[in-house]
Amino acid sequence: MSEMYDIAIIGSGVAGISAALNASIRNKKFIIFGSKDISNKLVKAHKVNNYLGFYGKSGAEIKDEFVNHLESMNIEITEEKINSIYSMGEYFSLMGNENNYEASSIILATGVNFGRPFKGEEEFLGKGVGYCATCDAPLYKNKVVTIISYNKHEEAEANFIATIASRVYYIPMYKEDVEVDDSIEVIKDIPVEISGHGLANKLILKNSEIETDGIFILRDSISPGQLVPGLQLDGNHVEVDRLMKTNLKGCFAAGDIVGAPYQYIKAAGEGNIAALSAVSYLDEQKRKRA
Repeated sequence: MSEMYDIAIIGSGVAGISAALNASIRNKKFIIFGSKDISNKLVKAHKVNNYLGFYGKSGAEIKDEFVNHLESMNIEITEEKINSIYSMGEYFSLMGNENNYEASSIILATGVNFGRPFKGEEEFLGKGVGYCATCDAPLYKNKVVTIISYNKHEEAEANFIATIASRVYYIPMYKEDVEVDDSIEVIKDIPVEISGHGLANKLILKNSEIETDGIFILRDSISPGQLVPGLQLDGNHVEVDRLMKTNLKGCFAAGDIVGAPYQYIKAAGEGNIAALSAVSYLDEQKRKRA
């Protein structure tokens, strides 16, 4: 049986950590998933001039202040990617790369790093296309696997798959140097379309094609519609009301994932509201059970 949390927060950007601070202040048992670097986007910001009290500071300086704040409150970020979340009625089941989790409520704060799906991606999801190579690794023993990666951190996942698959093609979508095992074939090309008959078996790139048994797309975050089945969207964004409530009972969302403007101060405020709304929801559920 998984440990049950009051609140699970998915995403460690400004909205996610703001939610975590407020969950902590309200003494709720919570877990926050993301990166100890907080947010790649924040770290890369040259100057932030519209965050009250932090005038003229770089994103990296603000990130350091956030880290100090989290440390002072003993808040730890769990560095595990959540691949799917299912509403089970009274609680949510979260499937991670390594573990499964359960929570009475969730706050989605994953930003908008998921990009547009490739042609054929949604059609073949679960039929040769996946988002977690280590989760599905046993299915690809002695088979050909292709990994499309948006983050250098995913090189470890590719190296792991290389110990199981007969061949691994690795397509980096980032600019840093690629450092993967020699057995992995690195392909510098742009994926365009996934095709097949019933199952995905071909990746069509701008200048080439790859015959493959499985394709893993390792983005920084998964689009909300794929992450949480049944979630109501407004275009690419999660539809919420002023209390950051989604159409799913006990599910809240905050930050860039709910729409523009994509600004840190707005994300911090929404994270605060989402946490307070989750706390109110939990207290209401407790009263109903009493």
